[in-house]
Amino acid sequence: MLLAELKRKCEMLKIPALPDALVASIPAQRLWHFRDDTLVAEYAISSSRATPSCIRDSLGTPDGLFSVIEKIGDGAPSGTVFKARVSTGMHFSEFLKNAPDENLITSRILRIQGEEDGHNRGGDCDTYARFVYIHGTNQEHKLGMPNSHGCLLLGNADIIRLFDALPATPDGTPCARLLIAKA
Repeated sequence: MLLAELKRKCEMLKIPALPDALVASIPAQRLWHFRDDTLVAEYAISSSRATPSCIRDSLGTPDGLFSVIEKIGDGAPSGTVFKARVSTGMHFSEFLKNAPDENLITSRILRIQGEEDGHNRGGDCDTYARFVYIHGTNQEHKLGMPNSHGCLLLGNADIIRLFDALPATPDGTPCARLLIAKA
């Protein structure tokens, strides 16, 4: 049903559907990867602890239609920590000595861009400018419950598997469409 909603939004916005489609449900705390309408994989996620929101500084996970337009971290070891989208070269266990409760960006980053002007793109609701990603987490034990500051978190093995499954495209060129549903 959510895959049909993704396709409906693409058609309504006159954006071509792509072979790879990702559908995330905030209530279910799940993400599904489809290729050519066939389910490829299902993942437990963590969305935001805050109420879903597209507004800047809300710390809420945005909803609506998005495109995955950057893949960051190819080849980095599992658990590598990223700061400002750059590998630190360090495993999260090294970071946790000083901040044991910090929720880190690990392993891979899928950067997303909103496709709905005035909802999740542009102005005070621009998902890309908010730096909302799909990425790995050092807090895998909390997957399946809200735990992020707006991003969609996956386990490290899962984000690497998803990252590798999506086609390589030049940065800025969508490799997948994403629907995030808040209901």
